[in-house]
Amino acid sequence: MSELSFQSAGELAQMIAEKKISSLELTDYFIRQIENYDEQINSVVARDFDSALGAAAAFDKLLSREGPVGPLHGVPITVKEALDVAGLATTWGLPFLNDNVVATDAEVVRRLKCAGAIILGKTNVPTGLGDAQTANEIYGVTNNPWDTTRTPGGSSGGSAAAIASGFSALEIGSDMGGSIRVPAAFCGVYGHKPTWGIVPDHGHGLPGMVAPVDLGVIGPIARHIDDLSLAMDLLVGPQRLNQPAWQLNLPVSAADTLKDYRVAVWSDDRIAPVCAEISQKALEVGDLLIEQGAKVSFEARPPIDFEQNFALHQHLMWSLTSVGLTDAEYQQALKVAAALPPDDSSCLANAARAQVLSHKDWLLFNNQRELLRYEWQKFFQDWDIILCPVYSVPAFAHDHRPMKERGHIVDGAPQDYFQPMFWSGIATASYLPATTFPAGSSLSGLPIGLQVIGGEYRDNTTLEFVRLLSQQLANVPSLPALGD
Repeated sequence: MSELSFQSAGELAQMIAEKKISSLELTDYFIRQIENYDEQINSVVARDFDSALGAAAAFDKLLSREGPVGPLHGVPITVKEALDVAGLATTWGLPFLNDNVVATDAEVVRRLKCAGAIILGKTNVPTGLGDAQTANEIYGVTNNPWDTTRTPGGSSGGSAAAIASGFSALEIGSDMGGSIRVPAAFCGVYGHKPTWGIVPDHGHGLPGMVAPVDLGVIGPIARHIDDLSLAMDLLVGPQRLNQPAWQLNLPVSAADTLKDYRVAVWSDDRIAPVCAEISQKALEVGDLLIEQGAKVSFEARPPIDFEQNFALHQHLMWSLTSVGLTDAEYQQALKVAAALPPDDSSCLANAARAQVLSHKDWLLFNNQRELLRYEWQKFFQDWDIILCPVYSVPAFAHDHRPMKERGHIVDGAPQDYFQPMFWSGIATASYLPATTFPAGSSLSGLPIGLQVIGGEYRDNTTLEFVRLLSQQLANVPSLPALGD
């Protein structure tokens, strides 16, 4: 049975459809995997096993009578804790929401259930989804299955850890500051950050918050690249209020082989230097693409001030956190921002200013973002893909000190804790899709993940490119299955 942990969700669905295994058997298998091995990982923290087994039995009966209800008929999956699942609490790791049991499913959860998916439970997040690690007072710390002394990343850290551990067939996470891409890279799996606005986010918010959130997206995490496309076919669609009229037809990839792609390789940058192992891996992939006949440039970039782009991402992202502040906390945040030296442009300073950003300043940042979108649109007329790092280092050791005391050491040089978000912000600030894939291993055996970024609404281009590329990559680590 151990090979089930390595099968794709699509393959498992096919096995169920062909009655090579029952949904009940498969669901019981994943439950045993979680019960036997998740104690050392702590990823699937909100469990609904009895309901899952009941749903599996029902799907087996339905299969015999009517056939599969959808492409995930009877397949057990997990979803990020921040997504509403009827009957389970949605806490975002915030203790005051510990009893926030919801009555309805998030729109993406509803869609997955309609496609036949069974929800085993929900996976761990950092407090308020605001960290590159995954830990909170309710559920504790989630560990990386490759090295439990290290983080799986955040904020979809529990999601990626569960997938890498073989605890479910598919995961759904969310991403605003790299929260799908960083955990996928740290855990050696695949993840996709969709173009902003193409996947409905209803049911992914704090109580009472129903408006779509700027920058934030919901997307899949999987062990197999094909499962990202399978999931996206199910997830893409209108917000609930837009359903009467809104339609979307994502362009298919214009290229069928790697030699048909035009790829800009961006292996390192002075704004957020990456360790040599990661930058070298990006260069090696670039060389591989040249061997495959692709058009490759190691210098092509749009005419964008990327320091300004980084600051834009920080201000737009951190300004969203102000909605959760009490009046007293907001007044204190105003004092903190006012006391900052004008020339302090550090990540923490930008975050502090963003929390109290005026509406006028937000509108100016938003206009700046629109100008950048036009620049990207022109760039992606000449290039199909940007290939670049996801983070400055592989999975790092747990560090739960106050944010201002944390940092990274990149090949001996100190780096601000939030500086690696430069790489995720390239795509996020301008609503671009990005697909993360395992590209190899570090000398210490940790996964190295890279991301490919495409033009707006060119999600199928990044997904197809990674599918083709993954067939050519060697020395990609196998998944750290924890046992049978």
